[in-house]
Amino acid sequence: MTRRPDTLKDHESPPASTAPRTALATFRRWFDAGAGPAEAVAGDPDRIDWLRVLPFIGLHLGCLGVLAVGFSWTALWVAVALYALRMFAITGFYHRYFSHKAFRTSRPVQFAFALLGAMSAQRGPLWWAAHHRHHHRHADGPKDLHSPVRRGFWMSHVGWFLTPRAFATDLAAVPDLARYPELRWLDRFDVVVPVALALALFGAGEALAAFAPGLGTDGWQLLVWGFFVSTVALFHATVTINSLAHRFGSRRFPTRDDSRNNGWLALLTFGEGWHNNHHHFPGSARQGFRWWEIDLTWYLLRLLAALGLVWDLKPVPANLRRRAADAGGASLRD
Repeated sequence: MTRRPDTLKDHESPPASTAPRTALATFRRWFDAGAGPAEAVAGDPDRIDWLRVLPFIGLHLGCLGVLAVGFSWTALWVAVALYALRMFAITGFYHRYFSHKAFRTSRPVQFAFALLGAMSAQRGPLWWAAHHRHHHRHADGPKDLHSPVRRGFWMSHVGWFLTPRAFATDLAAVPDLARYPELRWLDRFDVVVPVALALALFGAGEALAAFAPGLGTDGWQLLVWGFFVSTVALFHATVTINSLAHRFGSRRFPTRDDSRNNGWLALLTFGEGWHNNHHHFPGSARQGFRWWEIDLTWYLLRLLAALGLVWDLKPVPANLRRRAADAGGASLRD
């Protein structure tokens, strides 16, 4: 009896007759992540889906545009500002809020930061949170899709999310988030917001060229620096927590995984580098457990709390604060 193409076994290639359908399905999912089952006629679910990689490669190639558009301080500062804004949206909301519910906020603020996080081109908030929750359940185990211990540097850094297995959003893992239709829309059409950002940057650059020529920028320059360069830098900084923070650094707590605390990564990622702290107590809104462990995300969340935009930030439990202090011979401070 002939087996249906969508029931292929792992590592089995789809028949040649299904290849155009596979390519068309992949192309549709560039624009609509809900366009059909992610692993249909995909063969090995852990292979790199090279057709799907093309936009990711294009994002990196776009950085070469700096050779054509040149440099201006305006473009550089726009790139830095968008890096910082989107990094906080990823660390503070995609990670500490959507993935771990480390604080509470209103529905409008929830959506606003989901929108800012979606600008990072790191997929939608439900997809991000579902995969991160899966990571904590299986950290550095056989089912961890981005463990450098199990899969090596490149697979843990970039390869894992380019596979058919990692494409779909596991809504069963995020039922608390899936009840919001606006978040489901952002998750399904995850390309819309980054494209809108790119178009807005181009338009803003053209407006500056016309009305403020002294700033020395234009649409193409802001597009290249503000979108391509900033987004690529943001992506690679974010995923160092997968590929490097389970390899390099110190281990304060004997967690069941290989998570590490790394101060350099913490600076790049606004506090995410205190990864062993985080894996020991993932429910805290604060990841720098000691006063000298710089955690910019925590400071910004405290600012939002002071403004009344977020509340009920979960602190580091007192017993963990004492244990962290005992490990280093110094006391923690608020």
